[in-house]
Amino acid sequence: MRSSDSITPAARDFLDWPFFDSRHAEFAARIEAFADARDYEPARPDNVDRLCRALVADLGAAGLLAACVPGAYGGLAPAIESRHLALAREALAYRNGLADFAFAMQGLGSGAISLAGSDELKARLLPQVARGELIPAFALSEKNAGSDVAAMTSSARRDGEHYVINGEKTWISNGGIADVYTLFVRSEAAPGTRGISAFLVYPDDPGFSIAERIDVMAPHPLATLRFTDMRIPATRMLGSPGSGFKLAMRTLDIFRVSVAAAALGFARRAFDEAVAHARSRQMFGATLADLQITQSRLGEMAAAIDASALLTYRAAWQRDVRQLPTTREAAMAKLSATENAQAVIDAALQMFGGRGVRSGAIMESLYREIRALRIYEGASEVQKLIVAREVLRQAPAR
Repeated sequence: MRSSDSITPAARDFLDWPFFDSRHAEFAARIEAFADARDYEPARPDNVDRLCRALVADLGAAGLLAACVPGAYGGLAPAIESRHLALAREALAYRNGLADFAFAMQGLGSGAISLAGSDELKARLLPQVARGELIPAFALSEKNAGSDVAAMTSSARRDGEHYVINGEKTWISNGGIADVYTLFVRSEAAPGTRGISAFLVYPDDPGFSIAERIDVMAPHPLATLRFTDMRIPATRMLGSPGSGFKLAMRTLDIFRVSVAAAALGFARRAFDEAVAHARSRQMFGATLADLQITQSRLGEMAAAIDASALLTYRAAWQRDVRQLPTTREAAMAKLSATENAQAVIDAALQMFGGRGVRSGAIMESLYREIRALRIYEGASEVQKLIVAREVLRQAPAR
């Protein structure tokens, strides 16, 4: 999506909702101005690493990555705010999917450091994350351990003052370009998820290698990582032994609602494009917008977008302001926003007809971008289970 091809976004009256204050409106204006000033080169497997590095550097230079770290290390607020993350991802996704990815991974990749890193690690790494000088990654998934984290087989064995790590991680965003990885492996003799610990590892650690670069339909840096007798200091553990799963879930709880916001940005862009197209497209002696079937579809799309926005920003507000657990609310937001965005984008593409599927067209790009959001950071099926589990847990006994 190129800024030169963009249309003027519809009114963003949601910033007047009681979820936000003047700080958020000012931040939204800054990030929209940044995004609108860029000319986006289409991402391909052969240029995506370069483009992603450049976006991280530019976001950092503009001060926008400050939303991804706590205030003590250059952040916008004392703690990472879900509302800042969500506003940024919605604005960036509206304009360019790779820009959204570059921003999001600075937060997700370093989130465990913010939550459980030592004071020394935080002071050394997080200001670099905020300035866009260091690219982090979050390495949790394995070939047979995606949604089922308990199936993880990568291992860390204690050897004196070191751990020796073996195994593989796959579908790792920023894989191949990251400067530091938060790695989750099994280190303790405990069942299920209780034996998982978190470590910081670097690409120059002996035994670390990139086993495969993975090309996907909406290009971004993605890889399979391999660890062969990789020996690292025990001081690189984040948190305590066996606390890695809880740390991973705490990290995802912060950033999952921002996935919903990215889906919201894609959906709003598709909707605005569809409205502009419907008003100008001549058909049967009128415009496409004059047809009742088009008006009905636009009404459905508008309602789906607002419903998703309300769920998304409710979850972000509940975490930031009420400081309550948002496991259910974030899962609802991600489920609703990603599924609704897929439907909105599909409906918008249908209005464009053949032009919608032409390679390089805005609707074709949005169609590719949205699909992965229904899978990563918990597939839609997993979000349904999370919501149901929380509903059943909170229901009064009879």
